[in-house]
Amino acid sequence: MRFSWIVLLLLSFPVLEAIGIFWVASAIGGWVLLWLLLAAVIGVTLVRVERVAWSARMLFSVQSGAHPLASLFYSSRILLAGGLLVFPGFISDILALVLLLVPGTWAKRVPDPLRPANDDSSFSQPTPSRSESTGSTPEIIDGEFKREPDDQNR
Repeated sequence: MRFSWIVLLLLSFPVLEAIGIFWVASAIGGWVLLWLLLAAVIGVTLVRVERVAWSARMLFSVQSGAHPLASLFYSSRILLAGGLLVFPGFISDILALVLLLVPGTWAKRVPDPLRPANDDSSFSQPTPSRSESTGSTPEIIDGEFKREPDDQNR
């Protein structure tokens, strides 16, 4: 019973999209074509950029000790929204905008590895250089080493 509702919803989705396109086209005319093309270009761009950034974001979250599920959820929302924008229709565009505007989608919970660390704020104070420091000497760690021959070279 539940399976038949899911199949009915999936089969009726393209029909609802076509009805929505014809309804909006009768109201605003040829601007619908421009809207659909612009939405498709934005969707392809979102998918392309997120496909590249996904692996770097996952690697960074694993290396920083954060849970990678948050990065995976973040990337999957953007990929799904991009895919919905590529699909022609206004219902899918509205669903994509809801996915993109969900709180936390653009929040900076996990630092983005593709942005420099000092690019977080335009109001950040520059760090003083070594000559401008307050006169304190940097901590020096002294150590010794002894080179031992490898077993393979003997």
